[in-house]
Amino acid sequence: MTAGRPEPLTARLARYPVSRYPVQHATTQFHLGSALLAAGEPAAAREALTVARRIFGEAGLRLEESKAGNMLGIALRESGRRAEAATAFRAVAESFAALGQPAEQAAASYNLGLVLRDAGDPAGAQVAWTAAGESFLTVGRPAQAAACAREHGSCLLTSGDPEAARRLLEEAAVLAERAGDLPGLGAALNVLGLALLATHRPSEAVETFRRALGAFPRTVRPAEYAMAKANVALAAAQAGQEARARLAARQSLAVPAAAGTVRSQARQVLAGLPPPPGNDLLDVLDDEPPDRWTATVREEVLRLVEAPAPERQAAVAGFLEGALGRPAATLPLVQNLLHVLLELPPAAYDPMVRAVVAAAGDPGLSAEDRDALARTMQSAMARFPVPQWDRLAADFEGAAAGSGATLGWR
Repeated sequence: MTAGRPEPLTARLARYPVSRYPVQHATTQFHLGSALLAAGEPAAAREALTVARRIFGEAGLRLEESKAGNMLGIALRESGRRAEAATAFRAVAESFAALGQPAEQAAASYNLGLVLRDAGDPAGAQVAWTAAGESFLTVGRPAQAAACAREHGSCLLTSGDPEAARRLLEEAAVLAERAGDLPGLGAALNVLGLALLATHRPSEAVETFRRALGAFPRTVRPAEYAMAKANVALAAAQAGQEARARLAARQSLAVPAAAGTVRSQARQVLAGLPPPPGNDLLDVLDDEPPDRWTATVREEVLRLVEAPAPERQAAVAGFLEGALGRPAATLPLVQNLLHVLLELPPAAYDPMVRAVVAAAGDPGLSAEDRDALARTMQSAMARFPVPQWDRLAADFEGAAAGSGATLGWR
């Protein structure tokens, strides 16, 4: 049976008239309701699930009746019928308890908490989430327990108790990480960062939001990545980390999938900060341990590959010139840049190579600086395995030949 598409299920109903095949008819109605919910049609889903619940009940199939009732509660909630949804979830929670189904009972209690929160009953919601979380832990489902703690903590935060929220959100992050639930971990860390800001711990919030970024890869969850970046910017500004705040705000704004509210926050952070006195990326790297340089450079390169060519070239030139001004760190800084370039797909790699070649041959540099930069680039390339070194040297030579720049990258 294809549960994800309503059309085949509707046709299947005709093959199973309720008078002859009541259980098959109810099962099809259940899957139809689930498919309609997934398709964003809660009103139609409500009708199908109501039928399924009734027929399962008439057939004495209590477990199936309860499962249909749980889905019906979701349809009622998504239809805005909160009181009916709460009644449905309470009923199925009791039914699952009587049937000895603790995981399903916990799921119903979790859903009840969502409804009560939406209905303006945070205390009732918190009771429901506490019960659900304890049950999920009992049956060994840490990801679901983490979701309960996250919703509970978020509710406490919006209710004005950030310290209590922080403790629950820390628990949610631990549970999500234990479960290997990266999206859940990122969501918990993002709200935890907000709780830390609300308790006047901006430096801790910066690190927490940065951990959230690790759970929201830019290429996989771009909207969440942009949100976490904007929050890094906000926390860094409050912590007095102006270079990091500017860098993170620009990176958030560069994500096409960023929500309007996220863009607004990032712009507000930028508007409240003074212009950069130097190169923000290098200033941030100055305060970073070397083992975090690659990740920090990568995040900025991902912004630059989508920037206009003049902006990209200017940023690369500023980075290389600034690296020359840090003699003890020049070689590892350049090596980190090349390492990130090698990770890029061709569509992003090629324009970045052209930008590096153009920056290295910038006539604005003194002959001494151009020579020093060329030697540094060659030394950095030579530190890679031979296939990678050969690729870098060949591609830089090709880009130089194509632009009429000086050769000599091997």
